[in-house]
Amino acid sequence: MRKHSHLFLLLFLFLFSCSKHGGDGPGTPDPLPASLRLNNVILHQLVASASATNYNIDPATVIKMQFNNKVNRSTASTAIAIRENGTAIVPVNINFANSDSTVLVSGIPALKFLTKYTLSINTSLKSVEGANLVAPSEYKLLTKIDSGRKFPILPDDALLTKVQQQTFTYFWDFAHPVSGLARERNSSGDVVTTGGSGFGIMAIPVAINRNFITRAQGLERMQKIVGFLKNTAVKVKGAFPHWLNGATGAIVPFSSFDDGADLVETSFLMMGLLAARQYFNDAGAAETTLRNDINTLYQNVDWDWFRQGGQQVLYWHYSNTNGWAINLPIKGWNECLVTYVLAASSSTHPVPASVYNNGWKSGSQYVNGNTYYGYNLPLGPPQGGPLFFSHYSFLGINPTGLYEAGIDYNLQTKNHTRINYQYCRDNPQNYFGYSDSVWGLTASDIENGYTASSPTHDVGVIAPTAAISSMPYTPDQSMAALKFYYYVLGDKIWNQYGFTDAFSLQNTWFANSTLAIDQGPIIVMIENYRTGLLWNLFTSCPEVVSGMQSLGFTAPYL
Repeated sequence: MRKHSHLFLLLFLFLFSCSKHGGDGPGTPDPLPASLRLNNVILHQLVASASATNYNIDPATVIKMQFNNKVNRSTASTAIAIRENGTAIVPVNINFANSDSTVLVSGIPALKFLTKYTLSINTSLKSVEGANLVAPSEYKLLTKIDSGRKFPILPDDALLTKVQQQTFTYFWDFAHPVSGLARERNSSGDVVTTGGSGFGIMAIPVAINRNFITRAQGLERMQKIVGFLKNTAVKVKGAFPHWLNGATGAIVPFSSFDDGADLVETSFLMMGLLAARQYFNDAGAAETTLRNDINTLYQNVDWDWFRQGGQQVLYWHYSNTNGWAINLPIKGWNECLVTYVLAASSSTHPVPASVYNNGWKSGSQYVNGNTYYGYNLPLGPPQGGPLFFSHYSFLGINPTGLYEAGIDYNLQTKNHTRINYQYCRDNPQNYFGYSDSVWGLTASDIENGYTASSPTHDVGVIAPTAAISSMPYTPDQSMAALKFYYYVLGDKIWNQYGFTDAFSLQNTWFANSTLAIDQGPIIVMIENYRTGLLWNLFTSCPEVVSGMQSLGFTAPYL
């Protein structure tokens, strides 16, 4: 019995050995290693999105990558990478947790504020059993804003003065050396802008009153400007083009047909000149001559000609070469109210009130009357349009207590601004960075272009001039924005000429451009908020008072 048992045991061991080692038969293959999959990436205890940018990431955050299996530590350093702006590889710390199924990654040193990063995990990452990651993954990150103050804190009044003074250097230090006029932008060379120069002229009385320059210096600059405009600059029917060559006075075409007079830009220039005329009121020969020369420039503008043959509307452009080819009537509501006011105010070439009533007020988006965010908007396009509609004409025209045909212009300008502010605060497009301190949609540079931003055309770009130039309408909200731009974003958007033109926190884009048409309103509207200086100067012009009365306006100053 014992002998048979030994034989049976030997036979069993032989058969088991053949089965295990294959022998001469096919046998059973070794099992495959378990697959490696990325379950989640955790940022701030929230699951990151692989399909959209993950915003507001703390630069010191530890990124947690959770896998379904243990990770082979030796493969992590080559498979996991963080790249700044999609290119430069960032040094990182890599650690492990949860029995090596969680990988922890952080920058060395911490990542930068307000910077784009890309986290990538490629398929060279392996599990401890040797399986490669099933699929590569990529996550886009944008770190949060550095809320630290970039400059020493100033009293509010001192901060307003600093912003005015530094912005004024654009029109003073960077003015064209021959003409004294404002360059279109900080890269324009000899190209100067007539409308932006008008805004810069309005800044000169501010600069004198705040002791940035002396009255003698301001007078000398005005003499240079007015002399160039009177004796050198090319004019068409007494009106000026959009752009001039600041050295020769020749017309610089704004577009293929726009090589002649621009009546709207001319009106911005004349608004500035008339305000300056009222300021330089000394009885001496120098200031008397300056005032007379400004009168000549204003009286030579043939406003009536721009009715294109007596029509009941003004036209924006006329060219000696191309005639009325652009054929653009000036109809409201937009930035051009002052064009009709000055046309009606002319003592030499006036237009009747019928042109204002049948032309300007016939615009398809003149009357509004709707309510947005609880604010009634008497005039303009849906939600008000870009904020320069409430800036350019109102650098000189004081909307306080101003009425015409039942329209309250104080309500119009304030509610237009409040709607713009509330839209940005509500941020229906979910743009990163919009807040009660980052707001203001108007015309400005954008990345690779230029556009007129508004609540109905929002591309995620904020222009500092929008909120700051609204200071008379929304002082608290505008001051909050100014402080944020200066103290928090100042390392990115504050330079020798004040604030740069625009920025997008969504795209981490910051303009390096400075535009006269945007810098001027900052100086002037801060001053109108503080003292009403430019409002008082422009509306003290006897012809402006008469012209506005002829159009049916009423106000305490009329």
